[in-house]
Amino acid sequence: MKSLKIFVLALALFTINVSAANLNPIKPTDDLRIEIVDLIGTNYMDEMVENEYSAEVLFTVNSKRELIVLSVDSDNSQLESYLKGKLNYKKVDHRPAQPGEIYLLPVKMIKDL
Repeated sequence: MKSLKIFVLALALFTINVSAANLNPIKPTDDLRIEIVDLIGTNYMDEMVENEYSAEVLFTVNSKRELIVLSVDSDNSQLESYLKGKLNYKKVDHRPAQPGEIYLLPVKMIKDL
């Protein structure tokens, strides 16, 4: 019975800790967005079949100022792989205001016609 009480207490503390975490992603600053656009580059145009792709990139910046891609939400799996490869663990100049900040960046890639 005592171990059950300890388990319930540990579960309650874990739940409080998780709910207190910053789970609401914020919009990246303009400087950070410009750095990310430069990292993505423009050589994806050759591989594009459709005229437009969109994705939402969820990421954070670690203490070494590296982008850590948490997820890429897109209908196109090739675009997901491309964005992860171009962004994950790449250095940026941005220093987060708070450690562990999570950013959400909508990405729209349009093919030049």
